[in-house]
Amino acid sequence: MKDNRPLVTVYITNYNYGRYIRKAIESILNQSLQSFELIIIDDGSTDNSKEIIEEYSSVDKVSIIYQKNKGLNITNNVALKASKGKYIVRLDADDYMELNALEKMAYALEADQELGLIFPNYYIVDGEENVLSEIKRHDFDKEVNILDQPAHGACTMIRTDFLKKVGGYDESYTCQDGYELWVKFINKFKVTNINETLFSYRRHNNNLTNNENRILGTRQRIKEAYVRKNEVSLPKTAAIIPIRPNYDTALEDFGNTTFLELKIEELKKANNISKIIVTSSDLKIQKFVFDNCSDVEFVKRPEKTERINISLFQTLLYLEENGFLSKNEACLFCAVSFPFVNAKIIDDAVNTLAIFKADSLLSVRPEGNKFYRHTGDGMQAILKQDMFTKMERESIYKYTGGILLSIKESALKAGKLVHGNVGHIVVDEQASLNVDSSFERKVSYKLLSDIQIGKTV
Repeated sequence: MKDNRPLVTVYITNYNYGRYIRKAIESILNQSLQSFELIIIDDGSTDNSKEIIEEYSSVDKVSIIYQKNKGLNITNNVALKASKGKYIVRLDADDYMELNALEKMAYALEADQELGLIFPNYYIVDGEENVLSEIKRHDFDKEVNILDQPAHGACTMIRTDFLKKVGGYDESYTCQDGYELWVKFINKFKVTNINETLFSYRRHNNNLTNNENRILGTRQRIKEAYVRKNEVSLPKTAAIIPIRPNYDTALEDFGNTTFLELKIEELKKANNISKIIVTSSDLKIQKFVFDNCSDVEFVKRPEKTERINISLFQTLLYLEENGFLSKNEACLFCAVSFPFVNAKIIDDAVNTLAIFKADSLLSVRPEGNKFYRHTGDGMQAILKQDMFTKMERESIYKYTGGILLSIKESALKAGKLVHGNVGHIVVDEQASLNVDSSFERKVSYKLLSDIQIGKTV
């Protein structure tokens, strides 16, 4: 019996994007692959969206759903429940696809029955459809060993049955639908990308992606919930606070405490830390820990391990050889000079390492500024940062120094802490603040004051 179902379900989510939605709809109706259904879901718009959407109500391939404002993940599940297609893909109403997008992605899924999800490269455009840049992802089949960079939430085509098997979308989150799906999907099904630019992502002031703190906090909760629900095995992790001699900042007052005590307090709050070690050759630090810090182990390390040009791996080696880490599978080095790295960030580091099966992990900040080097011809941009096409492999991240997490056994074999498949967590600007200079300490005092009076979170 012939299957009359459409090959692909495309659904467009809209909330007050009347200015853009016609472009999105037309980009689907004119696709080279015509075996599709188009579901337009208006999420309680108050602009002229309904008037435009109604113009397409008589088109055979189109169905329309009007609902009160429910948010993205609930809307995703509404579309999933209504879909008839073998594959499903979301398009936001302010974005649009290239005319061969459905054909390229659907045929890739048709060719590999184990493949559950595929996504393309994309253009970034402004509100007037001027192309600002082209974003090219890694080649997932040839270059990717660690799946900690998710697909874009929109214009990612998914095998509908597989999406239902992972439970659809978690409606408890109001953003980061693509990340939530990615975390649970990659551990069950094969994913890849297609090295072609197949949709345009419109960047403007209304984009959800502009709210970094909300995004990072949601991602932390997604990973924490995944670990809990799936009983992911976490490595037993020792937190190590290394302090060089005469580093006075450690014992300097910070609010009603010291920088060192604050770091210890946050580590104690963390659920994923089994042991806290302060290690230094400084007798002042030793006495302070003994007198003020309960449930914390102090280890006097050799001065030779504290030299500026000596890697922290030597501290790990000393602690391991002397039996201080015998019951721990991972070590988290956390500098006392990052006062805003809190317990949630610490737990997130361990969760992330486990979920993505990394060997080591760093806390980083994406670096959007251009970097230059001086050549014989003067200043030249490095890593082609001034090019129109942005390659994911050429993106720059700055190691913040707040978190360095490593699986002990593999680090000892590799002879270094940062080794193997290196994972990452992105931290907010506040958590990346290093108070080693007097200026940065003044900034940290002001931030602390704002937090205490409720100006920041």
